[in-house]
Amino acid sequence: MTLHTKRLILRGARQADLDDLFAIYSNPQSMRYWSTAPHTSPDQTQRNLDAMIARAATPPLTYFMITLDGRLIGTAGMHRADEVGFILHPDFWRKGIISEAMQAIIPHLFEVTDQAQLTADADPENVGSVATLKKLGFTETHRAKNTFCINGVWSDSVYLSLPRPENLR
Repeated sequence: MTLHTKRLILRGARQADLDDLFAIYSNPQSMRYWSTAPHTSPDQTQRNLDAMIARAATPPLTYFMITLDGRLIGTAGMHRADEVGFILHPDFWRKGIISEAMQAIIPHLFEVTDQAQLTADADPENVGSVATLKKLGFTETHRAKNTFCINGVWSDSVYLSLPRPENLR
């Protein structure tokens, strides 16, 4: 399964994605608001990639590799249950990439799952991601303090949800 947008190809994970995925997961900027520390070796990334490849082998595809001009630049989709998330290499921030990808992924997720809603959580300091989620139609449901700790630094969370569209109920 592959989704296409004006600029992007959204597809399942492949072993050949390791180097590009490591470039994202080892980058302190891209991992600043992620719930784990930056990867220090490709072996760490390989474990994540193995799980992504296994998920891609079992339909329906709900987690996508974001590619631009043949290069893997990020990932987006449903992490677990009804929670969506995304990560993008900093070289591609503020270019509308995540909005474009999620505008294709969200309808797909509602079509291939029976979720009543999609949810997301973000660090409130990650104003770009929070703004993107709100632009996509997510609304804030609540906030929580000290929800995860990376390298001794606690982060808060803002939780958002997007109900299933009426035409897909």
